Amino acid sequence: MSICAQRTIIITGAGGGLGRSHALELARRGARIVVNDLGGSVSGDGSDKGAAQKVVEEIEALGGEAVANTDSVSTPEGGASVVQTAVDAFGTVDIVINNAAIYPSKPFADTSIEEHQAVQRVNVDAGIVAVQAALPGMRLDIEHVERPRLRVVE
Repeated sequence: MSICAQRTIIITGAGGGLGRSHALELARRGARIVVNDLGGSVSGDGSDKGAAQKVVEEIEALGGEAVANTDSVSTPEGGASVVQTAVDAFGTVDIVINNAAIYPSKPFADTSIEEHQAVQRVNVDAGIVAVQAALPGMRLDIEHVERPRLRVVE
């Protein structure tokens, strides 16, 4: 039996790129996946709710279990939403993989402070937000297991 079997894993930024690869491979190993992706461009513009759902469909085609969440994890509300999606679908959160990231598509000298702040919110703050949202359930669960199960991958 795989170490991933029946583990619930939230993967932010899983609608494409490395996040998608992580989601597919972990699903192949038996993990239940929450595919979180706003579906924006690499620079953070726009959104496409279909990106996360497409990965869910790929996982299901492999025989795996997955649900989509298209909220931005750069806000406390978005972090709470992705965790609630996991709890509603699978009852728990075992692992959070913070993969969401954006990169300005222009030189540093031409990037506004607002664009830098957006990068900070997605590339740094989102990792904190998702983990903080997952911790209350972990604190309740910690009394019922020999050791905490929550793992965080940045």
